[in-house]
Amino acid sequence: MPRRRRLAARAAALAGAGACLAALAPAAASAAPVCTGVNSPSVAGVTTNTSLSSMFTRYGDSGAGWTGADSTYSARLPSGSDVWLFSDTFLPPITAPTRPTSAPLVNNTLVPQSGSTLSTIHGGTASAPEAVMRPATAGHWYWVGGGSVSGSNLEIPLTEWRKIGPSIWDIRWQRNALARIPTRNLRAAPTITALPSATGINWAAWTLREGWTTYVYGVEDLGAEKYMHIAKVTGSLANRWSFYKGGDPALPASWSETESDSIRVQEHVANEHSVHKLRNGLYMLTTTDTSLAFNNEIVAYFSCKPTGPFVARTSLYRAPEAGPWGSYLDGDVYAYNAHAHPQLSSATNVVVTYNVNSLDATIGGDLYRDVSIYRPRFLNVALTP
Repeated sequence: MPRRRRLAARAAALAGAGACLAALAPAAASAAPVCTGVNSPSVAGVTTNTSLSSMFTRYGDSGAGWTGADSTYSARLPSGSDVWLFSDTFLPPITAPTRPTSAPLVNNTLVPQSGSTLSTIHGGTASAPEAVMRPATAGHWYWVGGGSVSGSNLEIPLTEWRKIGPSIWDIRWQRNALARIPTRNLRAAPTITALPSATGINWAAWTLREGWTTYVYGVEDLGAEKYMHIAKVTGSLANRWSFYKGGDPALPASWSETESDSIRVQEHVANEHSVHKLRNGLYMLTTTDTSLAFNNEIVAYFSCKPTGPFVARTSLYRAPEAGPWGSYLDGDVYAYNAHAHPQLSSATNVVVTYNVNSLDATIGGDLYRDVSIYRPRFLNVALTP
């Protein structure tokens, strides 16, 4: 499943250490300076978004389509409805609260939402399902990134991967790509084109559209260390990109058309994170803190610009599911890849999701004995401006 980019030995050694944080309550946070005359919002509290949680639980248990997945991005369509974007996805059959070993797993799906009704789009056929988006090279697969709408298309940045050995840890990033799907027909075959890939940066963590400009947030993934990078593009993501190369924060941002000029903007971000603009003009970075392996802490940073600097670190939540002291009492269970859903949020409430998974990925293992493990969690983060 997505983001198995850790060494197996380290996984066994550190799962318990990172998971012990699950016993700690979310930390309340007060305002702190972000830039001249502007403070960060304070966090009034974090609660479960019961509406989204119950909607996906009902749908997953019904056997009508999606039964569990990760990534959990979403995008608002021109119709006003939303579509959810998932990476590795289990499909029926389902025998909740367990999952039969015959349940197929595909590498990506779309789940359109109409009111409180969900449906599932996958490739292939009902009897032989496949991912919606598939690389041309056999044995490779795509995981989704933060998608958004440009013109008449849903645009989804993708990262391409392949196996390099027998272990579940033996995978390697290959390149970035872009899928474009007409919003009027999400079941249409996607158009796949190349995205910048020369530096090894995974340009799929998030997209932030402001007018004609889209900021693209990528991750330089060095395993134990992860760094945010930023690019921008006018119009479609298929157009020419510019890459943020830093400079004096008090001056206009400096950009280059050469990908290798891209600088590290923020450390300890996750492979999936988000940056969105609050009503007071501040930008909020939401991510799982990766300064510790298998850390279950979700944090926020704030900036007066989409390019940072991101400051005023704020602890939002500690995922209670993770580790031997977590709600599953299972040292293999971990939480990861938190990000926001701006179109579902308001000035005082930010909807955040994160994923839960298990190091026991064997057929018949944790993800089969309890279907609730491999499903997203939905939070309401209450902010006081």
